[in-house]
Amino acid sequence: MASTALTPTAAPVRNWIPVIILWQVLIGIGLAVAALSLPAQPDAAAWNPILLWGASLLLAAGAIASLYAAFALWRRRSVGRVAAVLVDYLVAVLGGLLGLHLLGVFLGLNALANTFGAGLPWLLVVFLGYLINAAGDRFDGTQREVLFRRAGDLVMAAGFIAFLFFIDTLGGLVWLAGRLAAEPLATGILVVVIGCALIIRLAWGRPVAEALRASHMQDELLSGYIFLSPNLLGFLLFFAGPLILSLYISTTTNVPGGGDAFVGLDNYIRVVEFTVQPLAAPEQPAREVFDVSRYSESFRAFGYVVGVRSPRFWVALRNTLQFVLLAVPLSVIPALVLATVLNSKLPGMSIYRAIYFIPSIAAVVGIALVWRWMYDSTIGWINYFVTLGTQAVGWNDPRIQWLNLPSTALLAVVIMSAWQTTGFNSVLFLAGLQNVPGELYEAATVDGAGTVAKFFRITLPLLAPTTFFVVSTTIIQALQVFEQVYILTNPPGSPADSTLTLVLYLYQEGFNLFDFGFASAVAWVLFAVIFAFTLVQFQRNRQSSVYEN
Repeated sequence: MASTALTPTAAPVRNWIPVIILWQVLIGIGLAVAALSLPAQPDAAAWNPILLWGASLLLAAGAIASLYAAFALWRRRSVGRVAAVLVDYLVAVLGGLLGLHLLGVFLGLNALANTFGAGLPWLLVVFLGYLINAAGDRFDGTQREVLFRRAGDLVMAAGFIAFLFFIDTLGGLVWLAGRLAAEPLATGILVVVIGCALIIRLAWGRPVAEALRASHMQDELLSGYIFLSPNLLGFLLFFAGPLILSLYISTTTNVPGGGDAFVGLDNYIRVVEFTVQPLAAPEQPAREVFDVSRYSESFRAFGYVVGVRSPRFWVALRNTLQFVLLAVPLSVIPALVLATVLNSKLPGMSIYRAIYFIPSIAAVVGIALVWRWMYDSTIGWINYFVTLGTQAVGWNDPRIQWLNLPSTALLAVVIMSAWQTTGFNSVLFLAGLQNVPGELYEAATVDGAGTVAKFFRITLPLLAPTTFFVVSTTIIQALQVFEQVYILTNPPGSPADSTLTLVLYLYQEGFNLFDFGFASAVAWVLFAVIFAFTLVQFQRNRQSSVYEN
């Protein structure tokens, strides 16, 4: 009886598997043809080679995966179902983006932005309908509930239809239909996307899974991959892809109008190359000991002169390291003291915690503009209070040119950056302090330990993981300082390159001088510097950790 009832439903379910197999074969063949024909396109020579071959390899990998899914499904292996769903999902997402791009939909969103304001009031009508619908909950189980819910649904529907009308949805659909007729390639891609969506629906369904005897673990694996896909695809498209591309560009002479000639490590050599030559006399000119057309004198000491090929890089490296040495202690030590105060039971501490955290969430541009005004030597508040202090003790007014003197400009940037970072670091330290067991302080008090002894013998050792995290993240942020310097100084990096940092230097080389190959090399050198600092921090933390696994 049971087998008779199951037989009519089991046969149609299995009939979908050949359809899925046929679709995967077609997708595999289509991707293979696209991979082979892409380098032969007429405009392929204008593409970046790494992008061209990367796209070809991606299409080839998709073709292999799709054909493997078809083979596994033909052998009735459940892994073929997983492969088919994943391949079709990627084809649907990437193909949908490509099809919409070819249709010009993303550029057409500008037209929607121009008409969206006219429909915005009707969204308020939709919200009003939602409130009317929700008000029906007050009359649960009565006729009034039905009336409220129907009225709310009608108001929401009317508001949404009016919204679509006023933003000219009909005109947009007519425009899209015209584009579909004018772009057969985009239309074909979108048809493939719809087909992939239908196949995903069939393959992911329970009947096909039962026909292939798929395990529950495979369903969970499939769901996990799909849920992870937005982050994973975003990482590959917007982080890993540009990262690999920048590594390739760093080995080329990527200059507008100059082509992409491969030069290997020449850009890196140009960044760090230097020469050390002995001097016959301390005053001997540098041109007599090395080629000044290739090297610029950096400094001389102990009878030697040092020449560098990219002097501004070494200036930027020096300024960046100085910034780290000044900004990190000023951002960490006051944050620890502040967190200790905020961890007390004094009234109003929650308000002070929020106040001290505000600079960390405020926009860097706005903060920098305010500090730039405060640093003004004539009308700035900082010099105003300095003047009051010097007059009180009878000293001459120094009239400090904070942002106009090489000796004070970098310090001014450090002060602003430390002020902005301290609040965030104090919150991290506060979280660490609240995890320290109170029993330890009570036992130390019984043993006669004072406040200072408890802080250095209990608080600091137990805060070691938090301190490591705070110091590491602060160092990384300091090595990447850019916005503060760019906005505070005019022109950026002035005066006399005293505030020129590595990120600002690579920005100027790439987007002011358009030497993208050299700028990419500088970026990877900066990565190496950050990695070295982080590695040292991890090594020191491992050696000095007070915790044992």
